[in-house]
Amino acid sequence: MKKLVLTAALFTGLLFAGNLKAQDAAAPPDPNAPVMKFETDTIKYGTIAYAADGYRYFKFKNEGKEPLIIKEAHGSCGCTIPTPPKEPIQPGQSSEIKVHYDTQRPGHFIKSVTVTSNANPGTKVVYIVGDVLPNPNTGTPNNPAPAPATTPAAPAGK
Repeated sequence: MKKLVLTAALFTGLLFAGNLKAQDAAAPPDPNAPVMKFETDTIKYGTIAYAADGYRYFKFKNEGKEPLIIKEAHGSCGCTIPTPPKEPIQPGQSSEIKVHYDTQRPGHFIKSVTVTSNANPGTKVVYIVGDVLPNPNTGTPNNPAPAPATTPAAPAGK
């Protein structure tokens, strides 16, 4: 009997949780919500020198009717660091998210920045793309720099 009651309670709980989730999904978006409109979804660095300036800026505008609040912005890896504005962006105002890519990583890159806000939609992914040239002071993995010449050590005791 206990198993039957426990199973019924578990089943009822799952139905209730599923019904709440379905109601959330069916709710229409707030027509007054902020709308984050980016000038571009992808910033192309092009080909840049090793250790060059890795800062770029994603410019956007709040095209909604309420203040836009960026809750979080994070890069797809530790080499991509976004810095979003801390203050709310009022309707009709523009702002930017500063992104730094570590240009001491030679080769092609495609990285994403995920921005979470109170906008409609609440999550937006933007991208940075480019190629970093090899470090001119060392070789590349396909063409390693020669090993430094070593001198033999002096015999001990002389």
